[in-house]
Amino acid sequence: MKNKALKIVFMGTSQFAVPSLESLAGSPHQLMGVVSQPDRPRGRGRRLQPTPVKEAALRYGIPVLQFERIRDEQAVQGVKELVPDLIVVVSYGQILPAALLQAPPWGCINVHASLLPDYRGAAPIQRAIMDGRTITGVTTMLMDVGMDTGDILLREEVPISDEIDHGGLETRLAEVGAKLLLKTVAGLSAGSIRPVPQEHDKATYAAMISREDELISWTWPAREIHNRIRALSPFPGAYTIFQGERLKLYRSRVLEESGQGQEGIFLFATSDGLVVQTGQGALEILEVQKAGKKRMPAREFIKGYPLVQGSRLSG
Repeated sequence: MKNKALKIVFMGTSQFAVPSLESLAGSPHQLMGVVSQPDRPRGRGRRLQPTPVKEAALRYGIPVLQFERIRDEQAVQGVKELVPDLIVVVSYGQILPAALLQAPPWGCINVHASLLPDYRGAAPIQRAIMDGRTITGVTTMLMDVGMDTGDILLREEVPISDEIDHGGLETRLAEVGAKLLLKTVAGLSAGSIRPVPQEHDKATYAAMISREDELISWTWPAREIHNRIRALSPFPGAYTIFQGERLKLYRSRVLEESGQGQEGIFLFATSDGLVVQTGQGALEILEVQKAGKKRMPAREFIKGYPLVQGSRLSG
């Protein structure tokens, strides 16, 4: 069956969604409009700033709708008036009501940054890195009223290297997701994709990152701390306590030698940074940020804040 050009409404907010929007904008399908979260105050001046998706939509000349609550009747009606064949949702940030899910004849599809049913929820990329996973991926699914519970359309695996952080992996998954989205829409319009129900008994949940997740405990193994640091880099950043103040940690490396001493004790400096004892093994800290300062290599930090052997980081 020949692919049919569809009228699509795209719903997204964060940078992760931008490649998907751009892929649709360059396709034969017609973007009827983009729905994004309201502008929010950002930066030191707290001036209202558009979302990354809104900025991208305006570059392409696509009409943008913004609603405080997508569940409000006015919001639902506003989207329906665009008369889409299909709604595409990527990192939008709100749960769609049933009235909207049921509106387009081709349904609503979502691009999710995990291999569903693994890591349903708000923080699949961070949680996969935090858990030390070596494989993740992207899933496209038909949306239903549940949280990432809809039937699977397509999936693609992506390896997680030991060095990659959340920012790098998110960029990679966004690129993969954009390509997978085009394949999914083409397959749906051609009738060549058969939705597959998820195995709900195998589902795991990726809870939103909390303040408690950010504080490092040096009693943890070096590998676990390393995973926590890269899972929270570049934002919001894992941290430890140094001289009574927060010290954010952005890059690290697990060392083969175990070191000796109490957890959190500074063992020695290297050409790249500083080595700290953990509950199991030693961790080399490579990039840090002191409160009120810019991010810097740990070797530069040591020059300004000399650490004697035996100094302690706490958490």
